[in-house]
Amino acid sequence: MKLLRIGPAGAETPAALVGDDSYIDLSDVVTDFDERFFGSGGIERIRPIVEERARRGEAHPIGGIRVGAPIARPHQILCIGLNYSDHAAETGQAVPDEPILFTKSPNTLIGPNDDVRIPRGSTKPDWEVELGIVIGKRTSYLDSVDDAREAIAGFVTVNDVSERAFQLERNGQWAKGKSAETFNPAGPWLVTPDEIDDVTGLGMWLDVNGVRRQTGSTSTMIFDPYFIVHYLSQFLVLEPGDLINTGTPPGVGMGFTPPIWLQPGDVMELGIDSLGSQRQHVLAPR
Repeated sequence: MKLLRIGPAGAETPAALVGDDSYIDLSDVVTDFDERFFGSGGIERIRPIVEERARRGEAHPIGGIRVGAPIARPHQILCIGLNYSDHAAETGQAVPDEPILFTKSPNTLIGPNDDVRIPRGSTKPDWEVELGIVIGKRTSYLDSVDDAREAIAGFVTVNDVSERAFQLERNGQWAKGKSAETFNPAGPWLVTPDEIDDVTGLGMWLDVNGVRRQTGSTSTMIFDPYFIVHYLSQFLVLEPGDLINTGTPPGVGMGFTPPIWLQPGDVMELGIDSLGSQRQHVLAPR
């Protein structure tokens, strides 16, 4: 299934995608795609409902309806840094022996086509197309990497927007350069694992103002999604609905010579095979 949330920001309702541009309303059977939903086996519970309603022709066109982030605000957004061998090379940094973990404020989560706002004092705002993992059940101390498969509810396209000066030049943790408002567009939908043949072989791309900046594949990940979930479970408890951003391929702004930074008025377009695409306008600081 492909799950999405539609409607105004803060008032989204749960739905399932049918075809390319229609949805099945699930607001009468699901409150939201949140911790309670994922932790109670919600995906399997709604599967026959979606199939039956699609069979009865109850799909509605999305049309101009806003598509929000496909999950409600999670307990935590966890991020893996330098997780693509070709991205590590472009930044001149060594390939890590273990996943580099940092966090991103959960209130950065926005819809896939919502505006991204440059924060005050920013000098080096940047883009990062990433594969996102959504956790499906409370998870800790997994025994094996294979066990991680049962802990994953699905995958999403993410833009891990960053402010490099805040991240790398202001001391302390990377979170300062990752947690500005609007810095985590996600969606357009959550895709359940059964819909994806091989999550480690998905093409990825990102354009800025119509110019291709990132071209990559999840095949160059250093640590794949299952390794990441198993690894993180050894250090912290993953809650249902948590989001993990798994790193970006080469082509980020700071990797160019000279670097290219986002400017007000820019348009970012990005996508991942099987997971859908996004489009954001960049706004000046407020």
